[in-house]
Amino acid sequence: MLSAGRFILRPYLTSDAAAMSTGVRESAATVGRWMGWAKPDFSEYDAACWFAQCDQARASGTAHEFGIFDHDGQFLGGCGLNQFSAENRMCNLGYWVRQSRQRLGVATAAVIALRGLGFERLGLARIEIVVAEGNDASVAVAEKAGAVHEGIARNRLQIHGKMHAAHVLAFVVSLDAGDGAAAHGQPVVP
Repeated sequence: MLSAGRFILRPYLTSDAAAMSTGVRESAATVGRWMGWAKPDFSEYDAACWFAQCDQARASGTAHEFGIFDHDGQFLGGCGLNQFSAENRMCNLGYWVRQSRQRLGVATAAVIALRGLGFERLGLARIEIVVAEGNDASVAVAEKAGAVHEGIARNRLQIHGKMHAAHVLAFVVSLDAGDGAAAHGQPVVP
């Protein structure tokens, strides 16, 4: 479990399937525009299958996926670190927030908590956030959390069967031995 300000990130439980499926269906118009899995008929079975994949990935160390909850246990969305490259000490960071809880700081808090997990506990040197062109809200979240916009990559994401250009944003840890940030595993942010 990770504290994320007013929110909590924790691994999914089987009992979260109904809340997650409701949240995804509610968000098909917003989240579903950018993430093909967020469809109007997302079911509790779909959620349970996702939870099983998350458990396997966590056990093998290939991903760390979390549900985002408020302190009353209400499901707000999901986030995680995935697509690890051990050789390059980097990974991808992703997030989504259900439509009824968007624009309340949920995603930004989750990104900051995951950044801490990646640098402080997993020893990463780089964490990337890749966001489809046009998804201005997600770019704003990444920038608010301190990620640096590095550019736009052509044909970087496939969404609904079509290739899209994407913003590449990143957090990095300074590798300069003389930099105090490196000694403490602190991210370099503007």
